[in-house]
Amino acid sequence: MSLRDWAESRWLRPHATGRDEIAGLLGIVERDLTDASCDISADWRFGIAYNAALRLCTILLYAEGYRPERNLQHYRTIQALGLVLGPGRKADVEYLEVCRKKRNIIEYDAAGTVTDRDATELAAFVVELRDGVLAWLREHHAELLES
Repeated sequence: MSLRDWAESRWLRPHATGRDEIAGLLGIVERDLTDASCDISADWRFGIAYNAALRLCTILLYAEGYRPERNLQHYRTIQALGLVLGPGRKADVEYLEVCRKKRNIIEYDAAGTVTDRDATELAAFVVELRDGVLAWLREHHAELLES
């Protein structure tokens, strides 16, 4: 499937983005990476790092001219990572899907279900993902990055 197929299935809708919106989302990523390293519970650090990862996946969708519909929004945003960056990112999509499920548990069901290692690992993953997303933006949508 492609993003166009998803749009035809009404899982995505058109979205026009610009430099300011992308800069704002990148600002959220940087804030969240900083906050995820603070001395707070592993649950919160994990949730904050997850938010940063989700924003990076959102940037990819926005840059390609789409936004997810509300139904299954996080799931589709994460799954789009593989469609935009390619099948070489399948393991990243699978990892983020596991993180999405853990985040739902700590957000809605039970505290203390992630470890410090989980939170640290996710934050490190987000740093690498950020670098990959920035490289992709420079190559495919340089007009969306500030000079």
